[in-house]
Amino acid sequence: MTTLILIRHGHTDWADKKLAGWLPDVHLNDLGRKQAEELPERLAAIEIAAIYSSPLERTLETAQPLAKARSLRIHKVVDLGEVKFGDWQGQTLKVLSNKKEWKIVQAAPSAFQFPGGESFRETQSRAVGAIEKIVAGHAKDTIVAFSHGDVIKLIAAYYSGIALDNFQRLAVSPASINVIELGPFGARLGRLNDTGPLQNHHQPKK
Repeated sequence: MTTLILIRHGHTDWADKKLAGWLPDVHLNDLGRKQAEELPERLAAIEIAAIYSSPLERTLETAQPLAKARSLRIHKVVDLGEVKFGDWQGQTLKVLSNKKEWKIVQAAPSAFQFPGGESFRETQSRAVGAIEKIVAGHAKDTIVAFSHGDVIKLIAAYYSGIALDNFQRLAVSPASINVIELGPFGARLGRLNDTGPLQNHHQPKK
């Protein structure tokens, strides 16, 4: 069994205000850097075999303190990157929430494709595909992957058997820890949106 720990990047000034998407130079703010610095202690009781991350700055900055503490390199995985929001990228949520398409994003996301970007189904497919490739090389390990809120929700929904149209019901806060155990007989969601330490998290026997 593989234990996958998914961690959303720490807080940024864009959080809950704008769709940062794949724009460059979106960095952690002071709170986000504090959250990143706290991760090694929150995961102190967990043996980690490898660290993977979206290639965007905010995820790499969140991963760096843990990687340094464990003397592990960060493996960049493009398919763990943010949703490709297309023409909506960089716009404020205040403006976007007034669009008629916003209701579709919230109520029937499987039917929506971002103008000039990708659909949530495409995001889920590439992200889950990336996880499958990573897990294939870690049959009995605990691994960490840093990604983004919607991407993590889509991954968690897939492995939990939650319909794509219901994935928005999940909450994944900045720097939250989400645990999925993956084995030959399926998957189990161990934790979701956890903002505390993981001392009590079960590790599979090797």
